[in-house]
Amino acid sequence: MTIKRISLLIIAQFFVLSIFTQNLLTPGGQKIENLLQLINYAYVDSTDEERITEAAIVALLKELDPHSVYIPEKELKKMNEPLIGNFEGVGIQFNILHDTLVVVSPIPGGPSEKVGIQAGDKIIEVNKENIAGIGLQNSDVQDKLRGKKGTKVNVAVKRRGEKDLLKFTITRDEIPIFSVDASYMVDNEIGYIKINRFANKTIDEFRDGLKKLKQENVKHLILDLRGNGGGYLKSAIQLADEFLDEDKLIVYTEGLKSPKQEYFTTEKGGFEKGKLVILIDEGSASASEIVSGAIQDFDRGLIVGRRSFGKGLVQKPFSLVDGSAVRLTIARYYTPSGRSIQRPYDEGKEEYYKELTRRYEHGEMVTQDSIVFPDSLKFTTLNSKRTVYGGGGIMPDVFVPIDTSMISDYLSKVTREGLVNEFALEYTQNNREKLMTTYPTVSDFKTNFDAEKELLTAFVDFAAKNEVEKNEEQINTSKTFLLTRLKAIIARNMWDSSAYYQVISDIDNALLKAVEEIKSDTFKKEKLVYK
Repeated sequence: MTIKRISLLIIAQFFVLSIFTQNLLTPGGQKIENLLQLINYAYVDSTDEERITEAAIVALLKELDPHSVYIPEKELKKMNEPLIGNFEGVGIQFNILHDTLVVVSPIPGGPSEKVGIQAGDKIIEVNKENIAGIGLQNSDVQDKLRGKKGTKVNVAVKRRGEKDLLKFTITRDEIPIFSVDASYMVDNEIGYIKINRFANKTIDEFRDGLKKLKQENVKHLILDLRGNGGGYLKSAIQLADEFLDEDKLIVYTEGLKSPKQEYFTTEKGGFEKGKLVILIDEGSASASEIVSGAIQDFDRGLIVGRRSFGKGLVQKPFSLVDGSAVRLTIARYYTPSGRSIQRPYDEGKEEYYKELTRRYEHGEMVTQDSIVFPDSLKFTTLNSKRTVYGGGGIMPDVFVPIDTSMISDYLSKVTREGLVNEFALEYTQNNREKLMTTYPTVSDFKTNFDAEKELLTAFVDFAAKNEVEKNEEQINTSKTFLLTRLKAIIARNMWDSSAYYQVISDIDNALLKAVEEIKSDTFKKEKLVYK
């Protein structure tokens, strides 16, 4: 260890001791105080105390687990926004197209919609300042349009069919950040809900989505937690409670200095009967793993997909004197059967975060046989006594590999260059009225819009103009994926994110497998609890 790193660690220990114990009278505390006085008295150059302190905190936390983190004051609010569930601004979903800010859609009920901003509007000026054709970035848009609730911002808009710019005064307000991306019926009996994070209002959004599905006579449910990195423990417990009957252990936490704490189901849930499938993958972590683990341990549903991330550490935020904070790991999560969710991290943070790369290299993403668990990690479920595994992440009951059969260099290039999104947005802009007239519902659009006829030639020409050469063989390889994704993005631009998932489901192998399992005798054969 270098002298510089030792110094940083010593200063960090001093800092943390002073925050959490307020006790500098120990020999270690006196020694650290001595060192700081020596630096102030004798060091050759001037020092930036704030920078040294922040570097020291980061260095100390790096010696702990991968999820104990320091959050500077200026970043704290932004980090909390997705979980708190709102921010303050004008309320639009936007894209930057041809160096111009284009409104994809105003958020329903938000301040922009209230004054008449429409999907397809191009915002040319903000507070009389031109923002078109100046190399605008996403961060610039946030800086100009976000602001405190009640403050006003003036915008000038170019709208199709209007000769002059339209001017609006928008009063900023709280804008909700939704954690439920989609809720729709896959067929006459099976519903689908996708949750992207476990935030403050996730359970309310889930119940709203489930209520809508019940109005359409849903009997079985697919809950999509793929890519869901977690969030609030409370929200995970509330969601698991929707599927399990009363007085069931959902999860427990325990740490060296944190006594065991158990969390149980309470009230009657909204979906305790009916077949339940939960979709997970390597991006499903923390709260997603709590829900999946509880459902699997009680044999309440089927877990489909790939092994989850393996984050089973509990963080508690501690505020520091300058408004910054430390999220410090205080305990581990365990599923009802006693499985630890957390995968090992004893080789350090860098190796820990290379885990997903190792899974690719080891073949885990494409074949279940590449995953071998020792007998010591075997557990049994609580009702049907099926074998499940601990040691890091939730292993699905039904494995679905990554499908690489439609990937090509051509597809990778047009995706990396942002051409898929750009073309879809431009196509929507030019054809919105015609599309809405011809296809009044998402179902109409999904069933009747011929993407190959309407989009393929135009997209290939568009890509060629943007320096991605036509490659017939590679286009044929990726055609189904490319056209379905274009069609799904157009659907999202016309309706909402739920429309995107409804259209993309045609090439979603994990979802198609979930439907197949629901319609098979798997639930009966595995003695799952669904009646």
